Amino acid sequence: MFTIRALTPDTWGAYADLIDRNKGVWGGCWCMGFHPKGPGWGVSADLNQAEKRALVWADTAHAALVFDGETCLGWAQYGGPAEVPRLKNRRAYEAGLAKTPLPDWRITCFFVDPKARGRGVADAALNGALGLIGAAGGGTVEGYPDVVDGKMSSSFLLHGTASSFERLGFQRDRPIGKTRWVMRRQVV
Repeated sequence: MFTIRALTPDTWGAYADLIDRNKGVWGGCWCMGFHPKGPGWGVSADLNQAEKRALVWADTAHAALVFDGETCLGWAQYGGPAEVPRLKNRRAYEAGLAKTPLPDWRITCFFVDPKARGRGVADAALNGALGLIGAAGGGTVEGYPDVVDGKMSSSFLLHGTASSFERLGFQRDRPIGKTRWVMRRQVV
């Protein structure tokens, strides 16, 4: 039903269209919140866009984009710890590093166009990210999803849901917030 494509200079236009259709996504973030802070980080949506574009052209920003035809409906951002070093609940995360080493890859955030929610786009993006990670050599992959008990607005699920990760073989490693877990699996 959907096609997965990597975020590259060739897919940048469709990715940017999705962000523009949604007013910059999360106040103009352009999915820069987990990358190292650059000079424009958080200053303006235009600077976030320019920095994200530069990272994509340098092949230091990765995402599995979900397409319906030529329209990008959403993504799952991923990368190594150096590429996406910033995490929410950092203090709790770092406290667990004594027992669990850093992963090879992180899946840090998801976005699905509100008009496409409820169609399996986030699950397709997660599965697509795992496929792209496998094609890049695989390794230990971490995600930081929320455990959703009851109803939670999908607009707050930027880390994905634990149930989606569990369906794809992730195991809960440790909690790092009230509802957020570190989840891990090996990809070959």
